[in-house]
Amino acid sequence: METIIENELVRDLANKHGRTRESLLPILQDLVVHNRYLSKQDMVDVARELDISAADVYGTATFYTFLDTEVRGKYIIRICKTISCAMKDKHGILSTIEEILKIRLGETTPDRKFSLLETNCIGWCHKAPALLINDTPYTELTPERVTEILREYIKK
Repeated sequence: METIIENELVRDLANKHGRTRESLLPILQDLVVHNRYLSKQDMVDVARELDISAADVYGTATFYTFLDTEVRGKYIIRICKTISCAMKDKHGILSTIEEILKIRLGETTPDRKFSLLETNCIGWCHKAPALLINDTPYTELTPERVTEILREYIKK
């Protein structure tokens, strides 16, 4: 008996990307773009649509740091945690962000405007320290520069 998927978005994405194991990551990425995170129900629906285990979907979703499995803020700040950034005062940048937003790593502001996360290399080691706000990279940061950047986002 065929299971009917009520999640039209999952069905549409499966129609777009296919229903093979190789389609899993593009479907999950598109769900994050659309919903800003992957709900448990979305992961179950993807598993059903692709006829793979929910554990397989969950394992993939939690392996990749950019596939959020919980609600995040409108602006997701991902600060690089590599040695290159650490050597260039990433900790000073992180402290500045935490002080301005009044949150710690892994937290979201009460108004859900900002989330602060640590991530693996974002590919800007030559211009460390670096961070991303959503998909926009910011490099060669100083506490003063990150303060200016955050003030602009706070105004939005």
